[in-house]
Amino acid sequence: MNGQPLTGQAPDTTAAPLRLGTRRSALAMAQSGMVAREVTRLTGRPVELVEITTYGDTSREALAQIGGTGVFVSALRDALLEGRIDFAVHSLKDLPTAAPEGLLLAAVPEREDSRDALVAREGLTLGELVEKLAGAGRPARIGTGSPRRMAQLNAWARERGDRLETVAIRGNVDTRIGFVASGELDAVVLATAGLNRLDRSAEITEHLDPELMVPAPGQGALAIECAAADTALAAALAALDHAPTRVAVAAERALLATLEAGCSAPVAALAGWSHRSELWLEGVVGTVDGADLLKMSAHGPIVLDETAEQQAVALGRALAARLLDAGAAALMGERAR
Repeated sequence: MNGQPLTGQAPDTTAAPLRLGTRRSALAMAQSGMVAREVTRLTGRPVELVEITTYGDTSREALAQIGGTGVFVSALRDALLEGRIDFAVHSLKDLPTAAPEGLLLAAVPEREDSRDALVAREGLTLGELVEKLAGAGRPARIGTGSPRRMAQLNAWARERGDRLETVAIRGNVDTRIGFVASGELDAVVLATAGLNRLDRSAEITEHLDPELMVPAPGQGALAIECAAADTALAAALAALDHAPTRVAVAAERALLATLEAGCSAPVAALAGWSHRSELWLEGVVGTVDGADLLKMSAHGPIVLDETAEQQAVALGRALAARLLDAGAAALMGERAR
């Protein structure tokens, strides 16, 4: 996790451990382990990881066909509501925008790098890869499971007059990078944050500039969720919250919610702070083939007080309304409800 280490209590080995629910993937375990260490530092209580298998982990279908990345969250939320775990850690970009009754988003820690990353053969950048393979008489084959990434990659290639083929893939980081190592694909696109958390940033051949590839709403951030009734734990977890990150992702998620688009829709959003009290937000909606890409931005002054999240949500909703007025719904196809 980013930021300065939090001063906390010495671990109390006699206290009952807090149960942290996590998916079984290497990335989920790494993220949850980071949070567990911070919670122990804060509370003095040991934290044990409880591995939970989600439908998204076992299904081999494309994410867009089984409900998007929200399928990674439901089993963890069920475990929380049933009292089998005390809190859960999610990749915030996987979290549906509608919060279930009885649960609380207790903390959003400081965001990691929000950019997407290219892992390509021979250490090539995207431009170098496309140019080299054009000389060989074929398009670059780039793997991703994200319609958002496909839309922006294809739009980039169309604008340059280049040929590029996006290939839908599933699997963990090892599996995806393995497609490149085996020669089955020329490159894959992954989240920089995940590669950093797995200590695999050395395999990145290019960080994709947000001018080319706007990330998913919430990308790079974590969400720590607990039962709303557990006020003591919620108060302890709140110490991990990073207000500037929480407010920025609130704007991104409000845009996504207002578009009524699911996690698998070709929608991108990124918010950040241009000054200490001004938030900017960029939103992108497109067709997967890249033929149409609608990009708009907005900004506004926001003071980091108790109303900051509501102000950010209003900014996200306003930008989404402008995108809808410009035809975003038709570009997304059938809007998820």
